[in-house]
Amino acid sequence: MKKFLSHALAASMVLAASSATIAQNFNDPEEYARQLEQLSMAPNGPEGKPWVQYLVDKMADTAKYAKEGPHTVCFSNAGVNNPWRVVGFTNMTQEVALHPEIGKFVHVDAEGSDDKQIADIADLLASGNCDILIVSPNTTAALTPAVEAACKKLPVIVFDRGVQTDCPVTFIHPVGGYGFGIQGAQFIADNVKPGANVLMLRILPGVDVLETRYSAGRRILDNAGLNIVGAEFTDGDNAKTKSIVEDYLQRGSIDAVWMDAGATAVAAVEAFEDGGHDIPVFVGEDQQDFLQKWRALDMKAIAPTYPTYQWRTPIIAAVRILKGEAVPGPEWVLPQPAITQETLDTYINDKMPPLHYAMCGCQDMPNYPVAWGGVK
Repeated sequence: MKKFLSHALAASMVLAASSATIAQNFNDPEEYARQLEQLSMAPNGPEGKPWVQYLVDKMADTAKYAKEGPHTVCFSNAGVNNPWRVVGFTNMTQEVALHPEIGKFVHVDAEGSDDKQIADIADLLASGNCDILIVSPNTTAALTPAVEAACKKLPVIVFDRGVQTDCPVTFIHPVGGYGFGIQGAQFIADNVKPGANVLMLRILPGVDVLETRYSAGRRILDNAGLNIVGAEFTDGDNAKTKSIVEDYLQRGSIDAVWMDAGATAVAAVEAFEDGGHDIPVFVGEDQQDFLQKWRALDMKAIAPTYPTYQWRTPIIAAVRILKGEAVPGPEWVLPQPAITQETLDTYINDKMPPLHYAMCGCQDMPNYPVAWGGVK
């Protein structure tokens, strides 16, 4: 039996390499312009199935990876540590069940730790049991060397969050963080007066899709002549989010709230309600509790999405790659719609849990809604 590398040894080996990694530019005008264009592009692929659609019509040849099944698909996950990732991982496991070619699905949870994920990947490689590796990186720069090491041994798919290497067969993601930031900030700019006060709420630093959301949002709000009263990290905690908003309301009025992710959006709205303040223009996300609050209060709002349907795509890609079938690559760019007032009712489902993400693309799956915590 092959012995796994110890977590400590594996982490030290790859962390040493990470010191040479160049920090990513999270304020790239060319990438900003590209994602702005992609937001309005018509997708390729089957209508009504955005998890297999693609915006960039360039394919990766995977003939050299073809092999007989059944296959062992390994997944190194940054974590199942927030509601978005819980919904996404449910999507993924339900997609696995649709593919008899997959004999075994191995999932390792990094629990939000770079060190653990680096060690997890080293362990998976040392086991020799994986036919293909899917990676959702915890943070961008730190996981780049680990992904590069994996690429030397087997086909790799990266999705959700990126790394600073083009060695994976494909990098699966919706349009991206700039796109999310653009959609929310442009909505604010279009619905408040110049000089209006905007509070920006963030989750945590260092994750590419969150950093680019902020840089894009900040660019638009600044260019619109709006007053950014603060940009605060909430750690994704409801109590902290509410406390931050209450603190800023004591200092003055807030005309709009921009968020880089919406899991705590309802807590932010409640801070206005509890203090008897008018609800400002709001940028949330597609979780059910926010959509329902939006409808109940007749808010002026938008819900940019980073669709959880993207968690289906890596499994589909893995099966195709191991059959030697071409897949979109080196990037598989998925559509990234926003929920607006006009489409709001389409996405509200009172039978789903409060933190279920509506853009899951899971409604056609055999175990919906029960597997996602919903009621038939």
